[in-house]
Amino acid sequence: MNAPTSEYHFHVMRRALDEIDAAQEAGELLSLEGLADRMQMSPAHFQRLFSQWVGVSPKRYQQYLTLEQAKVLLRNSFTTLEVSDAVGLSGSSRLHDMFLRWEAMTPGEYARSGHGLRIYWGWFDTPFGESLAMGTEKGLCGLAFTSETGRNAAMQDMVSRWPEAEFREDPARLAQWMQAAVGEGGEARLHLIGAPFQIKVWEALLQIPTGHVTTYSEIAGAIGHPRAVRAVGTAVGRNPVSWLIPCHRAIRKSGGLGGYHWGLPVKRALLAWESARADAALDGRIAGGETSPG
Repeated sequence: MNAPTSEYHFHVMRRALDEIDAAQEAGELLSLEGLADRMQMSPAHFQRLFSQWVGVSPKRYQQYLTLEQAKVLLRNSFTTLEVSDAVGLSGSSRLHDMFLRWEAMTPGEYARSGHGLRIYWGWFDTPFGESLAMGTEKGLCGLAFTSETGRNAAMQDMVSRWPEAEFREDPARLAQWMQAAVGEGGEARLHLIGAPFQIKVWEALLQIPTGHVTTYSEIAGAIGHPRAVRAVGTAVGRNPVSWLIPCHRAIRKSGGLGGYHWGLPVKRALLAWESARADAALDGRIAGGETSPG
């Protein structure tokens, strides 16, 4: 896929997701014809593009955005972190069709609030709208979505996390990692910059397989602090690398989505996109005889 075509598809999908999310807020289900008309496309063309991008039809995708689907995820796609780690479903395995590696900053480095650290940044399109990406020489250290917050708030939020760092605009340094992040192949690298407890929580989040969810109490147990549920929730909320460190996969025991630093519409879209693609992949394996539905 060439760059202009890819960028065009990003913008179409971002607009479509915005339209779907607005309809969800109003309790409506948009028809294929209605969505296609808003995208100024024929229904057939839009259906083909949407299915190629998300993995399922617009109608089925909208079903993944409901609270009931979150409850289904909790019942049927809940992951016990220790088990997922034992069977190899961890952050070191395939995620979003790319390979992910991470390295954590030492406690001493974190205590210096980024002093002596050079952080590069740039704006990028993703399937969930525009994002602000930040990274060091070692990997991405920040990824913020701007659709709900705006550019200025996202930038201020990220810069405030490492106030002593030197920030330079240089999207070219981050482009390869971001291309991998949005499924264009290659390897994405993360540089986790946080307090030791936060990094423990973020590493636990990286154990949650795509298309699955967990709870804050499950994370607390997985990191050896079963009574620190509130502190875990705070650490999840302070995750600086949205999507790749999948804090959107942590939901409440009730099946409610809970909060999300970059806006609940983004969290719904992330979970829906992942669930749809995971189910589509499973359907493909079943059809190909690789597994059984039982």
